[in-house]
Amino acid sequence: MHINLDDIRKIFARDLFAADAGIRIDDVREDGVTCSMDITERHLNAAGIVQGGAIFTLTDMAFGVHSNLARVCGGKVGPTVGQSCSISYLGIAKGRRLIASSTMLSKGRKVSVYRVTVKDELGNRVADMVGNAYTFDADKG
Repeated sequence: MHINLDDIRKIFARDLFAADAGIRIDDVREDGVTCSMDITERHLNAAGIVQGGAIFTLTDMAFGVHSNLARVCGGKVGPTVGQSCSISYLGIAKGRRLIASSTMLSKGRKVSVYRVTVKDELGNRVADMVGNAYTFDADKG
């Protein structure tokens, strides 16, 4: 699989919600994707900590990029979408940037499972998400 980071960034720039949240795609490999987000005031909840939805959006972006790599790199598969996700919030970010790293746990013809771990740039664990993805046939997308 030939991975071109600039091309992948252009494709996922169409994810306006993630772009508006300030999420960047930092690294893409077959075995993992890393995305990050600088924490700003717009990401904070009433208690002054990062809002859960902001953290989930970051995990969802890493999950989406990773699960769609075959398609965006020219594979003969349709789009892959999230089928279910479970997130555990593990701690409070103490740094100024969140980093989400994905790994594939299993890959089937139609269903695959990914784990996305979120830490701040200081190494503090913030969240862990497991997502099940469903891949459509190539003629569906």
